Amino acid sequence: MEETFHMVPVGVIRREGESASVEIHEKFVEGLPGLEEFSHLHVLCWFHESDSKVKRATLRVHPRGDRNNPITGVFATRSPRRPNPLALYTSRIHAIRDNRIEIDSIDALDGTPVIDIKPYIPESDSISGATVPGWVRRNRESSAP
Repeated sequence: MEETFHMVPVGVIRREGESASVEIHEKFVEGLPGLEEFSHLHVLCWFHESDSKVKRATLRVHPRGDRNNPITGVFATRSPRRPNPLALYTSRIHAIRDNRIEIDSIDALDGTPVIDIKPYIPESDSISGATVPGWVRRNRESSAP
């Protein structure tokens, strides 16, 4: 049995050059107090431009679109092509001004709907001893400055 859910975006991503911010819709601004005490946050977005029947049917991909990486189940990747095109970012908070949270640059497009934000809590969100497959380590090493 297939279930559906109703979600309401709490804001949108704003991109201006290399700068990024989360613009919270006015009716949700009352939920921001206290966030300024955190250094980082999680941003959950809806990849609206990757939302199609064909893309939602994708269950295997080359991670990061790199054909040198092995075909992998989509749930073992961060591909935007997936049954529900959700994206999760963890980003530094640079400033909060009115309804705008200035963050590190992310790869979401300007206007990307933000489904939710949550504070990053190191004791809960960082897991010691976590492991990753070789293609993740190789990609990290090849993109190191």
